[in-house]
Amino acid sequence: MKNTPKILAINTGSTSTKISLFEGEKEVFTHNAHHQNEELAKLTTFDKKVEFRKNRIEDFLTSKNIDLKEIDLFMCRGGLIKPVQSGVYRVNDKMLHDLKHAAKQHASNLAAVLGYELSPSKNNVYIADPVVVDEMQDIARYAGHKEFERISIFHALNQKAVARRYAENIGKEYDELNLIVVHMGGGVSIGAHKKGKVVDVNQALDGEGPFSPERSGTLPAGDLVEKAFSGKYTYSQMKKMLVGEGGLVSYLGTNNLKEIENNLTPESRKVLEAMAYQIAKYIGEMAVVLQGKVDAILLTGGVAYSSLITGFIQNYVDYIATVQIYPGEDEMKALAYNGNLLWNGKLIAKKY
Repeated sequence: MKNTPKILAINTGSTSTKISLFEGEKEVFTHNAHHQNEELAKLTTFDKKVEFRKNRIEDFLTSKNIDLKEIDLFMCRGGLIKPVQSGVYRVNDKMLHDLKHAAKQHASNLAAVLGYELSPSKNNVYIADPVVVDEMQDIARYAGHKEFERISIFHALNQKAVARRYAENIGKEYDELNLIVVHMGGGVSIGAHKKGKVVDVNQALDGEGPFSPERSGTLPAGDLVEKAFSGKYTYSQMKKMLVGEGGLVSYLGTNNLKEIENNLTPESRKVLEAMAYQIAKYIGEMAVVLQGKVDAILLTGGVAYSSLITGFIQNYVDYIATVQIYPGEDEMKALAYNGNLLWNGKLIAKKY
């Protein structure tokens, strides 16, 4: 078996399809196809959505003279399947069924199906650390009322990849360490990584936790109920209040952090510090989960490029543990990283 595999990484977003070709961990190219809302609106079924994106991928690969038979691994973004342990999973019929019939549909559900459709052999298609990775300890699942349960949906792919890279950098194994990993993108997820498992994490999909560039975070429960039944807002408007039109969008009218920092005012600076303050509070919560035994706090995601935000956070939490910054949320490199671990036998693929 050759040492350097050819890996095609596939990541489907709500209005984009991104593919990257890697030789080992060396990126050969990345192509990001943007889709217009008007053309996406015409795709009324799951199969039509897959066919549309598959055609775009095939057209591009043909223009690059890429033969799909030469691809050793198809590494795909994981979708909203049933909760799973962390790891790399071979795409099988059960997973394909669950992606197509998921209770919550999301663009990420398309990636593994696309990989399977594109692969000539069908047996070299994988997902890695989907957002539904669930390693929460039982005590963390209690929400406070028997009608509710806390669930694990977070930026597992990036959190796990960053945690493993940090462990490599200091010559340790990931499962030897206690880490707090903070992914800061459009949403923010903060995970307590205890000896290789994320035993507690905020549910970032619906906005639990600190407010973020476009999510409101955990709002005052009583006031939220009053708003919901005031007659002023529809169900859809309330959902957008939580995700999409919350956080920085609500306070400052934009989720573009660079734009905010380039035009910083005393008020916008206060809002950014408040976001960092809330993130720091949740880091404190996860330090309690780990009983104060924290080897490092890792800040990652697009927001981690902001030295202003990371500086605010460090001022609050650097007494807990050393703070390391891994800016960006490069899911393509994280997929390739997992693919290489799999290829070299450092990870064993799990069955879904």
